[in-house]
Amino acid sequence: MSDANYSKAGYGSVPIGRGTRPAILVVDFQTAFTDPQYTIGGLPMIHAAVDRTAALLNLARPLGIPVAKCYTAYGSQADMPRWKVKTVREEFIYGHPCTAMEPKVDHPSDYNFCKNAPSIFFHTPLITFLAKHQVDTVIIAGCTTSGCVRASVVDAFSYGFRVLVAEDCCGDADQGPHNDNLRDMERRYADILTADEIEAWLSTLPPFVSRAAD
Repeated sequence: MSDANYSKAGYGSVPIGRGTRPAILVVDFQTAFTDPQYTIGGLPMIHAAVDRTAALLNLARPLGIPVAKCYTAYGSQADMPRWKVKTVREEFIYGHPCTAMEPKVDHPSDYNFCKNAPSIFFHTPLITFLAKHQVDTVIIAGCTTSGCVRASVVDAFSYGFRVLVAEDCCGDADQGPHNDNLRDMERRYADILTADEIEAWLSTLPPFVSRAAD
């Protein structure tokens, strides 16, 4: 189906829009993807996305906007899904240095947790965290765009959140899959924005008063 056919069929005709209680979700910016010493740690698009995400988080945290970040790890191949990615099967094991959070995006105030499937939502405590903070809009960054980012977007949409994807805060192994998946997500599940656009919007919001400790 061509872009014109998608448009004619009504795909992407209704914007997701923005709520008033956003959170930023960062998917898998662990050193496996961000440190060149590891097999899949030398991808230029992901390195650029890490740097842009770090800047976005540095603006968001002082505004009180909740930040949740995940990494992927397993006890052994016995408890992991049937990944076709050799590196995941051999290195994404609890305690391996490649499961550490990328320092550029990490902060003590963030909520960090492990996931064991592509989506940041699948069998994780994330929904409880978002509910406690009364979040209605999620801003998604991370890697990879065609894999765990897309899975997380679909689940966020399925749970009823407004979903915004920071396009320059996401990365993939190649520009083609990155662009194709952003375009497809925008047709169905999310609004695709630049980090500059997201920062401009966040700066207009009233102070984010957490209700989590009430």
